[in-house]
Amino acid sequence: MKFNSFSELIDMVKGQSNRVVVPGANNAEALTAIKMADDKGLISGGILIGPVELVKKMMAEVGLAEDKFEFIECTDVPTMCNLAVEQIAKGKGDFLVKGLVDTKYYMKAILNKEMGLVPQGALLTHFVLFKTDNFHKMFAVTDSAVLISPTLEQKAKAINNAVNVLRKLGVERPKVAVVCPVEKVNEKIPSTVDAQALVQMNKDGLIPNCVVEGPYDMYITFSKERAAEKGIANAEVPGDADLIILPDLDAANPLYKALAFFAKGVEAATILAGPNIPVILPSRADHPSVKLNAIALCSYLKDQK
Repeated sequence: MKFNSFSELIDMVKGQSNRVVVPGANNAEALTAIKMADDKGLISGGILIGPVELVKKMMAEVGLAEDKFEFIECTDVPTMCNLAVEQIAKGKGDFLVKGLVDTKYYMKAILNKEMGLVPQGALLTHFVLFKTDNFHKMFAVTDSAVLISPTLEQKAKAINNAVNVLRKLGVERPKVAVVCPVEKVNEKIPSTVDAQALVQMNKDGLIPNCVVEGPYDMYITFSKERAAEKGIANAEVPGDADLIILPDLDAANPLYKALAFFAKGVEAATILAGPNIPVILPSRADHPSVKLNAIALCSYLKDQK
């Protein structure tokens, strides 16, 4: 990876021209993150969409100056999202930052074919980049917010999406762990059957530019020693995973939030993988620093082809 921490990433992208577009800008967490990004030299301006009087009041409360921003008055959430995507499509902004809007309207606007933000046949998936004190490098998790009960095909697309992001970040051949409750294929545990199929798809070239292994439990995924104890030998991923994919939303979302809440020294950035432009997709309860890190990540990704 081209950087080993979010502080390194922030230093790499300082001073770039970045215009953010924020639907539902009447959101203290989003405005605080933008203030933090502005203070660190990560943004050059942007467009804030929402009830303008309230947005400006909240900007004053978090100490964010108005002079770098344009404002669009809007109180209807679906319209806010559509207006935001239109600004991006017209070249007036570089990436989207989710404010106080429902994810379903945010996603629907991004998926609007007329706007051209999503390649034909693409699947949008959630991508979280983590850094914790308990693992020797940064790693990603998918899909913690979008896919509820993904099919095998959707899991393959989610891996491809995440691998494409990781390769842009400098991980030439990401190591992918398909995480399940157990490490043996069991017909009564469908996720293990899918894991076996995903490993074969990787071998057949249908999931390229990475190595996919599994089914692995969390111990095997993050510890080479635990993997050896469980009889996993001559594997590349254990203890060195770049990406983990979980069976479904019931598994991935709690893991994401548990890591954010309990992991020692945890830092994270949350984006959408799959669209033509970077898109920030945090949880409403995420700390503003998560949005700050996502702004830095999007700033880096927008210039990577």
